[in-house]
Amino acid sequence: MSEVYMMVTITDWKETAVDFMEFYKENHVDANMVTLGRGTAGSEMLDYLGLEETEKTMILSIVTDKVWKTLKRGLRQQFKIDIPGTGIAFIVPVSSIGGKRELLFLLDKQDFEKGEETVLKDTAHELLIVIANQGYNEMVMDAARSAGAAGGTVLHARGTGMKRAEKFFGVSLVSEKELVLIVTKTENKNAIMQAVMQKAGMDTKAKAIVFSLPVTDTAGLRLIEEEAADE
Repeated sequence: MSEVYMMVTITDWKETAVDFMEFYKENHVDANMVTLGRGTAGSEMLDYLGLEETEKTMILSIVTDKVWKTLKRGLRQQFKIDIPGTGIAFIVPVSSIGGKRELLFLLDKQDFEKGEETVLKDTAHELLIVIANQGYNEMVMDAARSAGAAGGTVLHARGTGMKRAEKFFGVSLVSEKELVLIVTKTENKNAIMQAVMQKAGMDTKAKAIVFSLPVTDTAGLRLIEEEAADE
């Protein structure tokens, strides 16, 4: 039985991000979402960590527990990631992935044995992450809202490993992507995921893939809670 995680890697683009992705590909993690960011730590903290205020790259990948152990060992030994300033990598358990083809695409070549849906149980909220073609975030949100989603946040990203899509979906995928992040009550998760798959999924121009992560606690969702109480 395998556990599935979203692996987040944050590093400096120019020096190590490309090397990280090549290392991941060598270890059967080819489908990645890459987006740019900027560090916000104060100068004293940057000095303490040995970091410079520079553009950062965030790489999002889906991995099994077995693959994570291999990558973690390689990141420490080959990339010296424990040395301040090199980067960080961490994992978050995935609750569910919408669709068998989508699961196989994200975990291609990784040994996977289906187990229970989530590592963390009894969470009140979930974070839905939708990967869609650029320019179709409104289609995704319209689908999500039709099933009770309140709103979302859109990030621009570039996908890697998209050329393999035809093997799983019978279509080619463009590399320019949008990540739509939606926080919802756990009881609404399945309905929203199904709506996104049906109205903005692989059979539409959006070509959306959706998966969910457990949220252990929240602040600032009073409106969602009040709406749920009124129903």
